[in-house]
Amino acid sequence: MQDILCRSLRPLFVLLAAGFLLQGCGVSDAPVLFPKGPIALAERNLLFIAFGLMMIVAIPAILLTLLFVWRYRRSNETATYQPEWDGSWKVETVVWLVPAAIIVVLGTLVWTNTHRLDPYRELAGDKPAFKVQAIALDWKWLFLYPELGVASVNELAFPQDRPLSIEITSDTVMNSLMIPALGGQIYAMAGMRSELNLIASETGVFMGRNTMYSGDGFSDQHFKAHAMSEADFTAWTTKVSGEAQVLDADAYLKLREQSIADPVAHFSAYEKDLFKLILRKYAPIVGPYESEAAELICRGAA
Repeated sequence: MQDILCRSLRPLFVLLAAGFLLQGCGVSDAPVLFPKGPIALAERNLLFIAFGLMMIVAIPAILLTLLFVWRYRRSNETATYQPEWDGSWKVETVVWLVPAAIIVVLGTLVWTNTHRLDPYRELAGDKPAFKVQAIALDWKWLFLYPELGVASVNELAFPQDRPLSIEITSDTVMNSLMIPALGGQIYAMAGMRSELNLIASETGVFMGRNTMYSGDGFSDQHFKAHAMSEADFTAWTTKVSGEAQVLDADAYLKLREQSIADPVAHFSAYEKDLFKLILRKYAPIVGPYESEAAELICRGAA
């Protein structure tokens, strides 16, 4: 009986241990539980709702298991033996209707929130969305800023008071971009364009990373996302615009070589239509290249 009791209590012990561990977690340790944007907040609330619905089944099952173990233990001679209960309509009603109701509720939540939290859906704001293009490389992230004409490696900067719209692709194997404090993940695939729309409700620095295993440098493929005030973002733009480095075709081909734990880097300019050229690289080439730089990038040759 002791073994049965231990097995019955194991899920409860796991839940209690998780609760104690999460008490010591800060924003940086559990950003999903401490969202800094409305998208992440909606996703966290959805997670809590789904967890609560599952507990409707899990908690009674745990408590009833403990009750049965105690009530029908060998030493309890007062417990009534009633083997003929399989046709009980009360038991059948609970066993079928409760899970069915949970499935209906979960299905409704999934359907409505899949559309409401569509990563491609543009977010409403007082100001137009700030456009950024993200390119996954081995093993680093390259961010292009079409409005500013600058680029950065392993650092994403954007104004806090504007929706953030990120176009995403990959110039290597499949990756996945995620900033847990701001919202969910979406895949980056060679020759394909995906999109992620986020917004930060306050200024701060949030960790972003690749959540898709992609080789040796996967564990170090992360970046810092800076949600800045208008004044700080203007200062950052001025600083990056004054950098001596330029991301031309030759510099890009060197950048895309495999490397691990790259430091943050800034470029005051980048090759024209670089994002489109990387997409074109994995598509059938129709007609001549627009320039030698375009041919160099598309062919990936030095």
